[in-house]
Formats: sequence, structure tokens, C-alpha cells
Amino acid sequence: MNDQLLRMQWLSDLVAWLVRDGFGLDPAGRLGGSIHFFIYDVIKIFILLGVLIFTISWVQSYFPPERTRRILGQRKGLGANIMAALLGTITPFCSCSSIPLFIGFTSAGLPIGVTFSFLISSPLVDLASIILLASVFNWTIALAYVAVGLVLAVLGGTLISRMKMERHVEAFVFNSPVMESDDGHLTRRQRFEFARDQVAEIFGKVWLYVLIGVGIGAAIHNWVPEAFISALLGQDKWWSVLIATVVGIPMYADIFGTLPIAEALVGKGVGIGTALAFMMAVTALSLPSMIMLKRVVKMPLLLLFAGIVATGIIVIGYLFNAFGTMFLRIGDTYDHQDPRFRL
Repeated sequence: MNDQLLRMQWLSDLVAWLVRDGFGLDPAGRLGGSIHFFIYDVIKIFILLGVLIFTISWVQSYFPPERTRRILGQRKGLGANIMAALLGTITPFCSCSSIPLFIGFTSAGLPIGVTFSFLISSPLVDLASIILLASVFNWTIALAYVAVGLVLAVLGGTLISRMKMERHVEAFVFNSPVMESDDGHLTRRQRFEFARDQVAEIFGKVWLYVLIGVGIGAAIHNWVPEAFISALLGQDKWWSVLIATVVGIPMYADIFGTLPIAEALVGKGVGIGTALAFMMAVTALSLPSMIMLKRVVKMPLLLLFAGIVATGIIVIGYLFNAFGTMFLRIGDTYDHQDPRFRL
């Protein structure tokens, strides 16, 4: 079921037939393999995105910002940070669109540690990322990624709270008006229309990143020599996680655009932790989101936030590199005859 529904083996076989009989190319060759990788991954990701975004948006319709704020306001201490991290997984905003929510939550009186737990979790971990990671790797990797992402969000928010960093939030944030929004009481038709509109809106934002990410992945998989990738980012290189994290920060993309790159890197012998560190740096520490966050917090808090998240990503990367092979074997869904998944 995992192979056919998530990895869509039927689609891979269909695209292989198209490349071989339609284009007259060898799917195992360099050019044919690139075309197969591109067509297969683009169609697979778009199908999964359409289904997942609609489903998640339907769930999200029960948790508009005002209701999310009130739920968080009912919790105190560590429990509030855990709840904020969990709510971040079902209210999947990108790092930039999460910042207006940060302003709203803070102005409504929520502790900044709680809002930072939400700010870390929301772009980093969401229900779509679980399914997509399972479709590319396996369920063990997907669930482990979600677990460490939530731990990072809780610990990051808790540490910021303990350090009493409220004085480093710009004054206008605390004085911003709190908008009363819908409380999630929608009809079934309104939820359908909301989910449909979310699919269209998110597709409009991410389709180009998906095409670019899959294109880069196809190039890495079929044209970049494995020896070069291994020499730079091989699992035995201690610096690989650091390089992946630093390279990911200046970029801006969703997990949907970075997954094909991670898939190709792992296929070239890069450690799963290195690939995940790259994905997490792009989604949680992108340069555009840091620029936007600088407008609402002062430099000491911005540096603390970036330092906590970067340190967490690096630690997670090394842990996954140490135990990633075990995770892959525990939930192994790879066809080891397929060179795309040869580790």
C-alpha cells in the first residue's frame, strides 16, 4: 500500500514506459533517467499536494488564528510550548506567513516563548511533510523527523521564555490590534470552498519551487558524479551537516521543493541527516524570513532564535547520520534494484 499509494510505483512504471517506448530513451540512462526522475517526481508531488493540502486545509478550518490563540492562552509553562508546537503542525504556514501570527499572538498577551515554539514548528513540521517524507523515504524517517522537529520547537521556545527576552521585542508588536476572526464555525460547503481555495493558493506559491527542486534533483541524480557528491557531503565527512545547513539558510522554499533535492542527495550517498539538515535550514531559517523577523524583534533575540534553531538542526543532522541507516532498514520501502534508491 505504501509503495502504490505514496511512492506511486504504478506511476514510476508508467513514466518508465513513456520514456522507453514514447521517447525512445533508456530510463536507466543519463538522459532517460533525468526525464523519468523529473516527470515522475513532479506528477507524484503535485498529486500528493492536491490531496494533502485539501485534507489539511479542511482540518485547519477548525483552527483559525483566533481560536488557535485562545487554545494557547489556556495553557501555561511547558504545556503551552508543547501545545504551540503541536498546533503548528496542523496550521501549516510558511516561515514568512507565520510572522504575522507571531505579532498577533504576542500582542494578545501570549508569552513570547510560546509564540516562538509555534514559529519554529509551523514551517518546519506539518502533516503534509509527514506524508511526503514517507513517500520519498519511509514512515520511520517521517515520524522521526516530526518528533525531532517538535522537540526542537518546544526546547527553543522554552529556552527563549526562560531567558526573559520580552524586552527585545519591538514595542509596536505589543500594541498591535488583535483582530477577532471566525471561530471555526463553518458550514460543510464553506469548509470545502476554503480547502479548495487553499489548494489553489498554495499551488500558486509552490509550483515553481517544486519544478526547480525536482530539476535540481534530476541533475544531481543523473549528471553530478557520485564521487564528487561523496567527497563534499558524504556520510563519512564530519563537515557535511554544517555545509548543508549553511547552504540552506540563504534559500527560500517549502519542504515540497527541497524534498526532491534531498531524495537525489541520499541516492548519491549523502547521509539522511545531511539531507534533512538542508531541508530544515531552508524551511526554518530562510533569509527572507529572518529579514521579516528582524522587523519585529531586536538583534539579540533574532540571533538567539537563529542560534537555537541552527544548533538544533545541526545536532539533529548528526543524529540522523548516526542512526539514519537503521531507520531506513526498520521501515525499508526502497526497491534496491532501483538505482535512485541505492544507498
